Amino acid sequence: MCGIAGIFSGDGVDPATLTLMGGVITHRGPDDHGIWADEEAGIGFAHRRLSVVDLSPMGHQPMHSHSGRFVICFNGEIYNHHEIRAELEGRGLAPEGGWRGHSDTEVLLQAIEIWGLAATLERSVGMFALALWDRRERLLHLVRDRFGEKPLYYGWVGHEFLFGSELKALRAHPRFDNEIDREALKAFASRTYVPAPLSIYRGIYKLEPGCVLTLDRTAPGAPLAKPPVEGEGGPVQLSRYWSYRKVVQQGLDDPIEEEAEALKALEQALAKSIMGQSVADVPVGAFLSGGIDSSSIVALYQKFSPQPVRTYTIGFNEDGFDEAQHAKAVARHLGTVHHEHYVTVKEARDVIPLLPAMYDEPFADSSQIPTFLVSRFARRDVTVALTGDGGDELFGGYNRHVQAPLLWRQLRRFPQPLRSLAASPLAQLPVGFWSAAARLFASGEQPFLGAKIQRGLRIVGDASSANDIYLNFLDEWSLETNPVLAPGSHRFDMDAGDDASSAVRMMYCDAVSYLPDDILCKVDRASMAVSLETRVPFLDHRVAALAARIPIGMKIDGLKGKNILRKLIHREAPAAMFDRPKAGFAVPVGEWIKGPLREWAEDLLNPAAMAEEGWFDPAIVQRRWRDHLAGRRDSTPAIWAILMFQSWLREQRRPMALAA
Repeated sequence: MCGIAGIFSGDGVDPATLTLMGGVITHRGPDDHGIWADEEAGIGFAHRRLSVVDLSPMGHQPMHSHSGRFVICFNGEIYNHHEIRAELEGRGLAPEGGWRGHSDTEVLLQAIEIWGLAATLERSVGMFALALWDRRERLLHLVRDRFGEKPLYYGWVGHEFLFGSELKALRAHPRFDNEIDREALKAFASRTYVPAPLSIYRGIYKLEPGCVLTLDRTAPGAPLAKPPVEGEGGPVQLSRYWSYRKVVQQGLDDPIEEEAEALKALEQALAKSIMGQSVADVPVGAFLSGGIDSSSIVALYQKFSPQPVRTYTIGFNEDGFDEAQHAKAVARHLGTVHHEHYVTVKEARDVIPLLPAMYDEPFADSSQIPTFLVSRFARRDVTVALTGDGGDELFGGYNRHVQAPLLWRQLRRFPQPLRSLAASPLAQLPVGFWSAAARLFASGEQPFLGAKIQRGLRIVGDASSANDIYLNFLDEWSLETNPVLAPGSHRFDMDAGDDASSAVRMMYCDAVSYLPDDILCKVDRASMAVSLETRVPFLDHRVAALAARIPIGMKIDGLKGKNILRKLIHREAPAAMFDRPKAGFAVPVGEWIKGPLREWAEDLLNPAAMAEEGWFDPAIVQRRWRDHLAGRRDSTPAIWAILMFQSWLREQRRPMALAA
């Protein structure tokens, strides 16, 4: 795992600027660094290395191909590089003079030399973001992995094209002065993350998952006012080498008929992915929350590992937010070498001032706090940690996948005016009422259930489909005026094919938006802030292809999602260990900002300052804030998003500090 940055310019490249851009992302690669520049071509790369595979100097980057045609700046892992290397050797296509080392980067370069970029990407199993300079064709290729596990930002500062693993690498350029993009900010206020291909800055974009961006020598002088569109010509061309939409559609066309066959194939595919991703030249462990996803990964890891797996979890002493006890029970049953750390409230709150610099652009999934804490805890012992992310998106694990279609089947029998008439007064009851009602009728501790019930009542009155219910749940300002002073809105992609059910469309939408732009972003920044590499076995594209073939009826059964995963983990651990509501990985920031963090919050939400800054309508924000304080409505995500933007805005005014 590493950090990358670079410049493509018609005016030459300053090595000092490359060093500066690489220096601010030292946390992504503290073990080694390097820069390379071709002054004549106006191209330069900076690399920071976290040594995980081939710890020797032979893994140093930027790396040249054996022929000298290609130069690569690579972040990530190619898990099947041994197989690719063996195939090249078996065909007599190994480098002349032999391999320099045993890094996956060298194998990747040789494969590109022999098969070309497109064919090599098709063969590669991994997570990555890379820049490849073709000296012969004078082309720059930027590539991002299939699901977007690794980040890659790019864009123009004047007539220089920049790219980097994090926005701070681009901001380190001496002439960076790009303005905040109001369209991106409005989307952020609604979603609590900035959706790709936008970034918070105008003229700076995220490369979308599964894409290649190719630039010719005239591209630096041709800045784009909008993100590039696939298939359009010109000096900057976007192409897609892998499409999750196609994977889902192919899965629907070729479903697995028998559950026993699905279970057998799923165990084999996951085990293969886990064992491939657990290989490293440094210590490896796994996060374990005690939920179905992480427990499934750990159970199969432990089952096929020749030695006990090291597992890590953190706990909280606050009711409804502690899953450490469940993780301990799973770890004890499976026989892992388990490590747990109970976090104090102060320890969790002390992370908040670190978030703006850690995430680089506004980001407001409050589970960013415990994700950082568990990453920091695990990093004491290991350099790599496997996670259970992706299980919800592939197997129907979010409550919305189950409840929105079910709710709509009941509601569509009633005319919309009648639904609205019935739901509207109930939605006005304070959130505390619904939380108390939830405790009477729901099983297990679910701290946010009352807020979800109240929000659902606000939404169902105007819904015209299950998709409407789902989309409004994803928008923190649905059916209200967005506080960002900007026109337009950013649309969700729900196009999973004509034959896709509502639940499949929702899962698809989450996999192509919420997963890369929220979940994977959260884990990448939190873990890389402490130089920990995380790997996601569920997101092996072969596992995803198999999951797409498993019918929705095997995933969602009545009121429960991830049914097929439940049956898989029940083979390894008692069902009673997992018979509880989905909790998530949360901290009570909504209560904190009403109590010990209220002074901090009200300083950031100051109406006069907000009006002067001009990004939000302070009257709309204050109305939502007062409702939250009074307990009339739980507006934690919406308010937290505004607080994170305001904190980030203040962070931008400070001089950027180079990492030590």
